[in-house]
Amino acid sequence: MLWLKAFHIIFVVTWFAGLFYLPRLFIYHAEASEAVVRERLKVMERRLLMITHIGGALAVLFGLATLGAFAHASSAYLAQGWLHAKLALVVLLIAYHAQLVRMTAQFARDANTRSSRWLRIFNEVPALLLIAIVVLVVVKP
Repeated sequence: MLWLKAFHIIFVVTWFAGLFYLPRLFIYHAEASEAVVRERLKVMERRLLMITHIGGALAVLFGLATLGAFAHASSAYLAQGWLHAKLALVVLLIAYHAQLVRMTAQFARDANTRSSRWLRIFNEVPALLLIAIVVLVVVKP
């Protein structure tokens, strides 16, 4: 069970690296005026999105395996309120990730309509979700 938890944490860190940095690339992209810079950012965004997909998929996979192991050890585990809240926040993270996919495609088509100010605010969402998830998992209120 500890190996599952360790790999879950490793891939959560990988996933969050992408969730934190990809929106930052969008900000640079929205503010870029030179075509060569925008083209370079498109490549970076596409590559980072692929790494983010891998981290997210493996985080979810190891998270589900860990959840299953804890549930097998104690059926009461699945009845805990903090766990329900955490899983709801993970669903929001997955929705955020899906939005990053859509936005990467928009930037690739030069079809972004959002301002760098909006993107800066959007960039803070995963940090807020991370704080809430960590508090739920560690404190278990």
